[in-house]
Amino acid sequence: MDSAGQDINLNSPSRVLLSDFVSEAPVSPGVGAQTPAVQALTAAEEEELRAELVKVEEEIVTLRQVLAAKERHCGELKRRLGLSALEGLKQNLSRSWHDVQVSNAYKKTQETLSQAGQKTSAALSTVGSAISRKLGDMRNSAAFKSFEDRVGTIKSKVAGGGENGGDHLAASAAGSAQPLPEHAPF
Repeated sequence: MDSAGQDINLNSPSRVLLSDFVSEAPVSPGVGAQTPAVQALTAAEEEELRAELVKVEEEIVTLRQVLAAKERHCGELKRRLGLSALEGLKQNLSRSWHDVQVSNAYKKTQETLSQAGQKTSAALSTVGSAISRKLGDMRNSAAFKSFEDRVGTIKSKVAGGGENGGDHLAASAAGSAQPLPEHAPF
């Protein structure tokens, strides 16, 4: 026997409610009149279902009103206790952060990151030592000594070796108001 031809027992504990499958869209009485299941109902069954539908819709409206009243009452209690939405959010975030910190995943991640940080620090220290050692070796090389000597020579010429207006630079640095010569090497 197919399900469309079975009698519907509204008091049966095994019945399936329409609200289990349908969202909260308003139901128009004329919309469902053309479905095959409605045509198989007797007039008495259809009238009984419509009465139950009206009753359930009224219960939904009542429950919404009760929920709104409870939410207002809750808000009033929080206001009287000095609890604001921001305080509640702060407490929830604090509680959530605490829950995260005590979780095994957080502890394992923290331990792994700590170990990675230690290994990275050791590697950077080793690289820094190697670079320092290589720079020291390079500084003691003949090519670097030659370069250093050339830079020293240029520095002494620019900073006050007496050639090419070096005396003017030294005098300007001492506070003299003498202008630089127009044939300066710059």
